Amino acid sequence: MSVADDTEERHPTLALDDTVHQRVRLGILAVAREAESVEFAFLKQELGLTDGNLSRHLKVLEDSGLVAVTKGYAGRRPRTWVTLTSGGAEALDRELRALRELVRRLDAAGPPPA
Repeated sequence: MSVADDTEERHPTLALDDTVHQRVRLGILAVAREAESVEFAFLKQELGLTDGNLSRHLKVLEDSGLVAVTKGYAGRRPRTWVTLTSGGAEALDRELRALRELVRRLDAAGPPPA
């Protein structure tokens, strides 16, 4: 394979977003996409995280405008809900397109040399 010139397509990994692509944050965005709103405790359990770890990643996503975090009560118990923003949905879609293109290129290249 030769060095790419300006007319060649950019490698799909260049389209990956470091904020979205991090494993835990990608998981949060994916779970949030599957529901209108997802509860903190569910995310914690589903992704196998501690409270602190989940909170830290939610803060990054919230500061980036990818999720909205809402605090409230269910009965008398405090609850935190996470909702994917439109910007978060768009960022997740871009990430998935880049990953699909990467898989397509690798499939087209065939198996690695022996």
